[in-house]
Amino acid sequence: MSGEAIIDASLFMAMNSKDEATRRRGKAFFVARLATGAVMPLEQVGACDDLVWGYSRAEQDAYYPFMDVLHTEMKIDRIGYTEEDLKRALESPELAGLSLRNRLTVAVVLNRGGTLYTVDPELTARDDLPLGELPDVESAFPQPLEGLYKQSLVLRVGGGA
Repeated sequence: MSGEAIIDASLFMAMNSKDEATRRRGKAFFVARLATGAVMPLEQVGACDDLVWGYSRAEQDAYYPFMDVLHTEMKIDRIGYTEEDLKRALESPELAGLSLRNRLTVAVVLNRGGTLYTVDPELTARDDLPLGELPDVESAFPQPLEGLYKQSLVLRVGGGA
C-alpha cells in the first residue's frame, strides 16, 4: 500500500467554499500537506478549472494567482488514468452507483492503495471507501501564499466541485 494522499476537485475547491466549516477543512488539508504533497487525477484538475471558468473574469483574476502558486509550491502529482483504472471504474461492483467521474477517481485510489481526501457528498456518504479525515481547524499558509489565498476568497463556491 502506497499510502498516497489522493485529492479530488471537491477538496481543492473546498478552500473557497461558502460554507466555513468546509472551507476550513479544505484549507487545513493543503496547509498540512504543503511540504509532502498529494496526487490528483488530471480530470479532477480540469474539473476545478471548469468550475472557476463559470465565474466572472474579476473573480477568476482574484482566484488564479493563489491556485497557480499553490500548484508550484506544493508537490501535486497530476496523473492520468491507467488501463487498470478504467477497467476497475467500469467493471467493479464496489463502485456501482457512483458517477463516472467518481468511479474513475476511486478506482485510482484503490489501484494505488491510497487514501482519498474529498468533500464530495456522493463519496463521503459511503462508509466502504478509503477516505481520509479532514479536521475542522483554521490554519494558515506561509506568506506570500496566505495573502494570495485571502485574495482568492473573492471567489466562493457552494461547498465543492
